Amino acid sequence: MRLAIMQPYFLPYVGYFQLMSAVDKFVILDDVNYINRGWVNRNRLLLNGTAHMFTVPLRNASQNRLICDIELVDGQIWREKMIRTLRQAYGKTPSFPHIFGLFEQIINHPCLHLDEFLVNSLHKIATCLSLRVEIVNSSRIYGNTHLKGQERILDICRQEHAEIYINLIGGKDLYDAARFSEQGTRLSFLQPRPVNYPQGKGEFVPWLSILDVLMCNAPDTMSRLLLEYDLT
Repeated sequence: MRLAIMQPYFLPYVGYFQLMSAVDKFVILDDVNYINRGWVNRNRLLLNGTAHMFTVPLRNASQNRLICDIELVDGQIWREKMIRTLRQAYGKTPSFPHIFGLFEQIINHPCLHLDEFLVNSLHKIATCLSLRVEIVNSSRIYGNTHLKGQERILDICRQEHAEIYINLIGGKDLYDAARFSEQGTRLSFLQPRPVNYPQGKGEFVPWLSILDVLMCNAPDTMSRLLLEYDLT
């Protein structure tokens, strides 16, 4: 059984979904502290040829609060503004007629809690990408918030009987392969390869939100891009 564990992010880059495609179960670590100015509630799209940050506004967000305890700003104003921005940015892209409705559903999802909003978006994109992966929330299952860092990851692997734990390459310095091996789990890392695809005029801007990748590519190209990684 192949397992991955990640914090929830808003419309994350393609590497996040490459990791999701490489495992059988994907645990969303939603009961950890929110990080200010991180990627939990914001990402980048391409607007007029340059990277543009778009953000889901939150109520009383703080690094002293868990992601699952934070609420969105209520109302439709920010949702309507974000939808207009997406239309302006991608209205002329090849897959806009097929993909725009999906993002309208994601942004208009009727909820107030940040974790529910993010998990719904990840589920919908995984379905769009035809990923056969089970997605679960850590806050609903494991009962191990007293553990921190690697020890908590090891405990989730133990509870899930994971034979292989896969992490994005950026976390390589956080884990000790010998500790995983002691409990019968092989530690592996996924390195996304640089991807390049037509974005219109101008120089290619890499590592934008999955939104950009979906808007600019046909489904068969998306299937190929999800395989553009190396496992070590």
